[in-house]
Amino acid sequence: MKCSFVYVVLCCLVFLSCSESKTKQSATVGTTKILVDDSFAPIIEDQYIVFDSSYPRAKIDLVYKPEIQLLNLLLTDSIDVAIMSRKLLAHEARFYESRDVIIRTNHIATDAIALITRQPASDSTITIDEIKAIMRGKSSKSLVFDNPSSSTVRYLKELAEIKNLPARGVYALSSNAEVIKYVHNNPGTIGVIGYNWIKQPTKELEPIVEKLKIMSVKNSPGLAGSDQFYEPTQNNIALGLYPLCRELYIINCQGGSGVGTGFAAFLASERGQRIMLKAGLLPDSIPTREVIIR
Repeated sequence: MKCSFVYVVLCCLVFLSCSESKTKQSATVGTTKILVDDSFAPIIEDQYIVFDSSYPRAKIDLVYKPEIQLLNLLLTDSIDVAIMSRKLLAHEARFYESRDVIIRTNHIATDAIALITRQPASDSTITIDEIKAIMRGKSSKSLVFDNPSSSTVRYLKELAEIKNLPARGVYALSSNAEVIKYVHNNPGTIGVIGYNWIKQPTKELEPIVEKLKIMSVKNSPGLAGSDQFYEPTQNNIALGLYPLCRELYIINCQGGSGVGTGFAAFLASERGQRIMLKAGLLPDSIPTREVIIR
């Protein structure tokens, strides 16, 4: 009789353990790590604050990295959810496909790369052709990037159709915050950052950002946005007039349900999309707005 009782208790404990294990894998309960391209840090931090207050049993450790370091972690199976400015390439996706893991890629917003300078600037406009010339080392102007491994460097290298940065005219620091401080302290320089860093600066950066100016950009002849200089406003992004735009994705390689799936669903929800809208990005789906007429 005693043995039967112990057997029943053990079965109950196993059942409860399995139930708890399953619970931890749900979309709103458990823990996970998510890689984030650090050029999107302000907006993703805002999203997580709201998500965390809504789902207190879902804990996320946001790991901010420049794009190349982010991919190294994602493709070694260290962390299997990432927020970045491009989809996985075919050879990158094979890492998970060879393990029969379904890769879920969700587009969540369109962002802009902002060029900043110190106010008052004698020239606060620049053309795409001028940017290409700087990236090719054929201009007296210079650009300062957040990190040599960042997505902004990769984006402008692709724009200029180069594989390596020139020996002069292009410099990289270690973060978007450092770029903002550098441009503030060195009038005449041009900083390259994620737009949300200038739209939603940290408390420390707020007084510095107030003294900076976002440059207007004109596209190459024959392309949309080549008629005049445009700033990275939501309207200009939506109309395709601001030339330095990029997509924002959350890539989930968890292979099943988990907190990463829950956060991806939150980012795509109306609430998450409203946060994108408020932060100056162009949401994947424009949230509806109800107007009651009495």
